[in-house]
Amino acid sequence: MKRRRDGSSDTAAKKLEGSRFWLFKSEPESRLVNGIDVKFGVDDLEKEPEQTACWDGVRNYQARNFMRDQMRVGDLGFFYHSNCKRPGIAGIVEIVKSGYVDHTQFDRHDPHYDPKSSRVDPRWYMVDVKLVRRTRRFISLKELKELHQAHSRSGGPLKRLALFTTARLSVQPVTREEFDFITTTLEKEKEKG
Repeated sequence: MKRRRDGSSDTAAKKLEGSRFWLFKSEPESRLVNGIDVKFGVDDLEKEPEQTACWDGVRNYQARNFMRDQMRVGDLGFFYHSNCKRPGIAGIVEIVKSGYVDHTQFDRHDPHYDPKSSRVDPRWYMVDVKLVRRTRRFISLKELKELHQAHSRSGGPLKRLALFTTARLSVQPVTREEFDFITTTLEKEKEKG
């Protein structure tokens, strides 16, 4: 297998050419909804069989459309810890099953139950994700925000990062340029110092 200057293989580079990139927000700290803990952090994904889980419970139509219509097997995403003491990017996941009906919408005991959804015409969809790896270091929201602000002035790669420029969605697109900058520059930055 031929290695490239950046250390990746040609096979890995070809795989990424057709990929789309995403950011998945989840809560790593306990929070009860209807008596059920909705906590799910990178530690929890790591403990799942084959480090794979369905990404259920998305209840925003735009985020649902991303999952149902645009996400494909092989796409990569950031696992982002949200609604917690220290939000930020904690891992990288791969989509291993594209959009399919989210079963939690039909379960009366599930926190994500939707009484208006029907099996004939379901409203909500999900994908399956597999943990690729934890990020080499945790990349905090504070650091991302500072870089976004600096890049907004300088035209840098994070100038339009959806995390700060669009609706606050639990699932959102990330550009190839943003994904590359975060994985090749930010992850390694603190390793030097």
